Amino acid sequence: MGLDIGGSKLACVEGTQDAHILQRAELPTQGASPFRQSIPAICGLVESQLKEARRAGRSVVALSVSVGGPLRIKEGVLVDPPHLPGWHGAHLKRELSECFPGLPVYIEHDGNAGALAEFHFGAGKLRPNLQHLVFLTFGTGLGAGIVVHGQIVHGATDTAGEVGHWRLSPDGPEAYGKCGSWEALASGAGLRQLALQRFPHKWNRTTQVSELIEAMVSNDPDALTIAAEAGEWMGRGIALLIDVLNPELIVLGSLAVVLGDRVLGAARRIIAKEALSVAATACEIVPAVLGRRIGDVASLMAALTDPAFLSRLQTMNPP
Repeated sequence: MGLDIGGSKLACVEGTQDAHILQRAELPTQGASPFRQSIPAICGLVESQLKEARRAGRSVVALSVSVGGPLRIKEGVLVDPPHLPGWHGAHLKRELSECFPGLPVYIEHDGNAGALAEFHFGAGKLRPNLQHLVFLTFGTGLGAGIVVHGQIVHGATDTAGEVGHWRLSPDGPEAYGKCGSWEALASGAGLRQLALQRFPHKWNRTTQVSELIEAMVSNDPDALTIAAEAGEWMGRGIALLIDVLNPELIVLGSLAVVLGDRVLGAARRIIAKEALSVAATACEIVPAVLGRRIGDVASLMAALTDPAFLSRLQTMNPP
């Protein structure tokens, strides 16, 4: 069973070892509300999926979670994710383990989970010799998963990939506690803040990110202006990633799948100007190959890439 916990919605899926999704349900995350108020609904959603699996004669053997950070991955503690302000300090793994004592619980940062999903089941599946990949969540918030020599990079404190914290501008919208942070300029929340600043007569504080995205998909001229501006900031950040990490592939999730070149066109133009030429030429930039399935597959990856769990699966299903 997988949980994909985003800033606006939470999805629960049942999936197989080869990432085939068998069932799916979702509910609003309510990330601004206290975590204690949210956990009963989350456990209820998982329980309903477990019952459906049992009715179909299937046995669920783990609970795998993809959630935005910063977090302490092994402990499953959310530190202070900016898109889940009511969940700071939440002991997610402990609470889920208490709800489902028969299931081992595995937690992974959503950027890392997305990178692993694309590496094993998406872009990497189409490129058998791929070694170096960066995944950008590009959803409500902005985080990265970094694959180097085929392995995910966690860092000393599990905060490798928290690129949304980078300050790209001395001013601008605020996110991650900083005005001008990359997340404030190139994320779902960032798109909304840019729209409020640039076109206050058209969009206000009651405007939902989904409304703005719909306007972009409908090619509303003002909305496309915002998409292009966010794309330029996306390009500036990606240029830094290219110079530092020299990846073969950068994959963008969620909003890039929906908006495509409305954002990526501007990003690629900036990258061509700002990134080291030899590194930029070697790096392909694409929306998630898994498309709208990226969050569902990512939710399974904490378990599917855990060596102890994979060893357990082998004993349960010998060749």
